[in-house]
Amino acid sequence: MIPKTNRIESIDLLRGLVMVIMALDHVRDYFYYGSFFNDPTNLETTTPILFFTRFITHFCAPVFVFLAGTSAYLYGSKKTEPALFKFLLTRGIWLIFLELAINNLIWTFDLTYSFPVVQVIWAIGFSMVCLSFLILLPKKAILAIGITLIAGHNLLDGIVMQGQSFQAVIWYLLHQQNMLVFGPNSAFLIQYPLIPWIGVMALGYCFGAFYQKDFDPTLRKKWLLRLGFGALALFLVLRGSNLYGDLVPWSVQDSWAKSVISFFNVTKYPPSLLYLCITLGPALLFLQAIENIKNKYTDFFLVFGRVPLFYYFLHVFVIHVLAIAGMLVFGGDLQAMILTAKSFMGQDLVTYGYSLFVVYLMWIGVILLLYPICKKYMVYKANNKDKWWLSYL
Repeated sequence: MIPKTNRIESIDLLRGLVMVIMALDHVRDYFYYGSFFNDPTNLETTTPILFFTRFITHFCAPVFVFLAGTSAYLYGSKKTEPALFKFLLTRGIWLIFLELAINNLIWTFDLTYSFPVVQVIWAIGFSMVCLSFLILLPKKAILAIGITLIAGHNLLDGIVMQGQSFQAVIWYLLHQQNMLVFGPNSAFLIQYPLIPWIGVMALGYCFGAFYQKDFDPTLRKKWLLRLGFGALALFLVLRGSNLYGDLVPWSVQDSWAKSVISFFNVTKYPPSLLYLCITLGPALLFLQAIENIKNKYTDFFLVFGRVPLFYYFLHVFVIHVLAIAGMLVFGGDLQAMILTAKSFMGQDLVTYGYSLFVVYLMWIGVILLLYPICKKYMVYKANNKDKWWLSYL
């Protein structure tokens, strides 16, 4: 049974749904043939089902970051501005620490931290730190900054830096995905450049106003339709014309399937305007459609949506352990699953992996395994609201 709370169920449901989908991507990372080195969106090597497996998970990071901003607004509606500032600042710093110290360890099992990667937890943490200062501005200013960062950052695509100078590293952190190599046994991957993610969280914060207690639900649903379809229309116009909004234009290929893949193959690192339109637009429409629906299926996804950080770390750990177990069962090299800079640069796992059928089976298994654990923790959180530290996990 789902405990009764004051939380907004449609938001938790959307978050839970994308987190379940997120596990599919991470299972693919650890189990699919050559996944550590082959890009599932590469037109030369992908297949429709492989591309779909990757594309459907594109919804996860934008929705996760966007709703983090929404949750910040709803949390702040019950707090003073100084209290919200302190919460966002400390939680953001805490998330950055978790990314560097804990997330990298469970992703790699490398005690030497030879190949740290900054991913979505880092992006949320840094964006939260920025949001702690943005909330001091008028809401319209926050909205304008969010729109500008999301809609305007592709104007910076032509700025490409190389090397490891201080200016280049700062640019990699802000807008250009890159890997810094310090030797045969040491590297650092900046996977989530920050500029657009800060904008996504700022927009999510402003979006929280639609869920104030005194906001008319009928008007909210109208706005969700307008914004959702508006984002999709903008995507179709800009993508169809190749006018603006993505680093890589689409083109007609030698088959209908590949042409469709090319059209929807938008840039995630950093997330382009079109990437955010095609992911956040449907997310808003989902919120509109699901607002008044409650059944055993929505309750299932609610569990994951109410313990997102706990679930995130737990599911990566479990998937990694299962990958090691697979090595043990099928006679692989267990040491290969300790993911070091040397193993990546030497492509030790280039021939490792299983079929997509196995990936989907493992994904379903992981979700079913984690559900009772996450539900137990969700109930614990609901019954121990006086424990302040629970808001940080």
